[in-house]
Amino acid sequence: MTAMEISTIEPPAVETSAIVWGGTRLSYTIRRSPMRKKTVAVTVDPAGGVLLVAPEHLATDRLDGIVTRKAGWIVRRLRRTGSHGPPLAAREFVSGESVLYLGRHYRLKVHPHATGDGAPSGAKLRGGWLHVPAPEGARRADEVRQAVISWLRRHATERLPERVAAWRAKAGVAMPRVVIADQRKRWGSCGRTGTLRLNWRIVQAPMRLVDYVVVHELVHLRHRGHDRDYWQALGRVMPDYERRREELRQCGAGLAW
Repeated sequence: MTAMEISTIEPPAVETSAIVWGGTRLSYTIRRSPMRKKTVAVTVDPAGGVLLVAPEHLATDRLDGIVTRKAGWIVRRLRRTGSHGPPLAAREFVSGESVLYLGRHYRLKVHPHATGDGAPSGAKLRGGWLHVPAPEGARRADEVRQAVISWLRRHATERLPERVAAWRAKAGVAMPRVVIADQRKRWGSCGRTGTLRLNWRIVQAPMRLVDYVVVHELVHLRHRGHDRDYWQALGRVMPDYERRREELRQCGAGLAW
């Protein structure tokens, strides 16, 4: 083989299939086992997707049936393991760092504040900068962090109920009670009493993703679980929910600090 020749040996073809469950398309990869096994193993990895290890003789339509029967579990696993993406690097909370609000980046400007100067007025947004007064010292980063959180929570308290009110009629539900929560593992939840708990961190995301979280929980007021009826109802209210959900999965790590 000369330096300019390219090998024509092709790698083995990758076998894939997909099913539609409710309004959700579930694609999966098939790996055939050369061993004489009769069972099918299903694994879910947010990075690698859904993988089925199956006997060589088992037809693809049989595998589609297995995925359909396990679709609820697969969707829950994908949501649970991939909802916030990879871990986020630690923030320093110093001037120049980026702060997200409704998908826009603002720069942090920390102003020295002497202990005896009276209570600081809190974070304020001016000219593309989020200005935060904070005292000098070892705990300065903590003070700035709390000021940024307070600012975001205050805006979440204003904006998130507005989005619930904007979507609740299309979802076919009455206006629920809305609580702004600090949830490390969820963007939102719907209580049995009909209360929506929305994570303040979601207010950092673009409005289309804020709306996805809002609508996701509003539909739960009529459908408690994540069964086929739930996803079909969500698709009727928000036809492009799958794309929004994937966008949130991709950017979630940047919001979960």
